[in-house]
Amino acid sequence: MAGDETRVTKISSLLDVRVAEAECCLVQIHGPELGKKYAIQDAELTIGRGEDNHIVVDLDNVSRRHVRVLRRQGRMFVEDLKSTNGTYLNDQEVMQETPLRSGDLIKVGGSIFKFLTGDNVELQYHETIYTLTIVDGLTGVNNKRYFLEYLEREMGRCHRYRRPLSLMMFDIDFFKKINDVHGHLAGDYVLRELGQSIKRMVRREQCFARYGGEEFAVVVPEDPPENVRIFAEKIRRTIEQKSFVFEDQDIPVTLSIGVAQMESDMNEPLQFIKVADANLYKAKKTGRNRVVG
Repeated sequence: MAGDETRVTKISSLLDVRVAEAECCLVQIHGPELGKKYAIQDAELTIGRGEDNHIVVDLDNVSRRHVRVLRRQGRMFVEDLKSTNGTYLNDQEVMQETPLRSGDLIKVGGSIFKFLTGDNVELQYHETIYTLTIVDGLTGVNNKRYFLEYLEREMGRCHRYRRPLSLMMFDIDFFKKINDVHGHLAGDYVLRELGQSIKRMVRREQCFARYGGEEFAVVVPEDPPENVRIFAEKIRRTIEQKSFVFEDQDIPVTLSIGVAQMESDMNEPLQFIKVADANLYKAKKTGRNRVVG
């Protein structure tokens, strides 16, 4: 038995050394230095607004010394440094020194960092950078660039085969009020939760993207217009009925949605978007929390 204990101890020690020596880094996936990679080479790395930090994030909702990532006994941890707005690990507030795993997301004010470690950090980094070209770092849904490319491609295809193509443009009603009353971290939480809720409703052949700010878009190829309106109403109702709770505060959230169908004289995505946006504007002017188009 003693020999077994010694062997287990040796294996454990080797694993700790391997983890301790493994390359570790943070990649900013949302914030001022999008895509920048920060190697973690010392026993501690701090993030904050002050110039004396290893990573400086010059945002108002970031404290002077906000958070640190540290190496202890062969493992990596994150610890909030009594910041004003808190630090969040995978959307959970960091209340104590918490262990990190590769792929974890650390939210510091209005920025998000992805923690990477292991034998293939460089590969993980390049995969992360590629993802940033098509996915919005905050919400995890497709970004505006991907949406525009997808829409242009689908417009060409549906014109060619004479098939219907529909577009929904929608945004969150009174989103500025959510930020003003509950704070920008609550606003970010609403955007993330809303994005993930709708993402689960969208089929693989469709495209769901964050267009900008609190505005989102869904492209629906080949479905009849009446089915698309039913789908838009389902999205509106799902968000209206969903419970958004941030730091024990209930946040009511509703959507205004504009729907448009591609016409034969539409050749550019912006022509299509303009019609859907006009219907979105009508939805907002006639009372919000409704579908027009």
